[in-house]
Amino acid sequence: MAKDNMKLSGNERIYGLDVYRAIAIVLVVLSHGAALAGDIFWFLPTVPLLSGIDGVELFFVLSGFLIGSILIKEIDKGEKFNLKSIAHFWKRRWFRTLPNYYLILLLNFLFIQYELKNGDLDQFGWSFIFFTHNLFDGFHSFFWESWSLSVEEWFYIILPLSIFGFRLFLSKKYTFLATILLLIIAPLLYRIYHAEVVYNTFNAYDIEVRKVVVMRLDTIIYGVFAAYIKYYFKDFWRLCRWPAFILGMAILYLGTTTNHSFELFYSRTFYFVIISIGAMFLLPLADSIKTYRVKWWGKTVTHISKISYSMYLINLGLVYGVIIKLNPPEAEADRWQMYILFWCVTVGASTLLYYFFERPMMKLRDRF
Repeated sequence: MAKDNMKLSGNERIYGLDVYRAIAIVLVVLSHGAALAGDIFWFLPTVPLLSGIDGVELFFVLSGFLIGSILIKEIDKGEKFNLKSIAHFWKRRWFRTLPNYYLILLLNFLFIQYELKNGDLDQFGWSFIFFTHNLFDGFHSFFWESWSLSVEEWFYIILPLSIFGFRLFLSKKYTFLATILLLIIAPLLYRIYHAEVVYNTFNAYDIEVRKVVVMRLDTIIYGVFAAYIKYYFKDFWRLCRWPAFILGMAILYLGTTTNHSFELFYSRTFYFVIISIGAMFLLPLADSIKTYRVKWWGKTVTHISKISYSMYLINLGLVYGVIIKLNPPEAEADRWQMYILFWCVTVGASTLLYYFFERPMMKLRDRF
């Protein structure tokens, strides 16, 4: 998923946030590669949390924390937060997220066009350019991963505009609080309003609820709420890190092990809230871990964190999809080989994409 530079203060990366992001992308890739792996990792579903936590939810909360921290600092400088400030924010976000997205969007189209992977080109259109393909309804069989990018891009638009509106008549501190409350309550009420719709399969629920923008905007705002607590209650943020971490893990465990079948009202409404709150409580500890001690391990985690956006964009459609189309595994030995290939290509291609395209694009944003 999309991220901003984690140099929120000082000149060093925040290692704990790198760990957070690395875990998130590993969970995503594990999930996407599960069908390819078959039964070779039969024990994974028995591991607490590992099989239940969706890495995308962690990405959402972390993204909210980072952009929330940026905007809170911007407003608290005392400078006027106006449309020019919002345009500057959008420029930096879009240089960070859009080049990779449009490149992978094009590659998905070409791979399907030339039968390197399966997909429905009838789904492709201008809606993918402007992130409206899942704004109110779901979409099918084309660039599945893009659903979460739409949620983030619309959040990047709505958040600063909401702040701008509330700032016209509220103080800095209450501006953010009002924005947070609005973006927590509105999507939840929308989900409750639509909770009685009947979905006969998990796939239908997944497409029409979990992956629809207006249903999911509140997920990211919990990260912004964490940034708000960190900025205005610094001592509490520092002192609560371990109790919050323990509570967050407990919430995630209970949330993922309690029945959340797609037919339930709870699953369509409050389940997303519970998981987001659990993920939010992990942030104080992650934010407190500034550096790593074991060099080789720390560098590995940091590298995975850096390339996580590229990994997210390519692992399912451009790696898994091509393997399944051109060389689907049949025997158990084939599964081992294809699963190892899946990970190697995902990490290798993402590394190249990051250093030769993603990072150069990020550097351009300071020239405009």
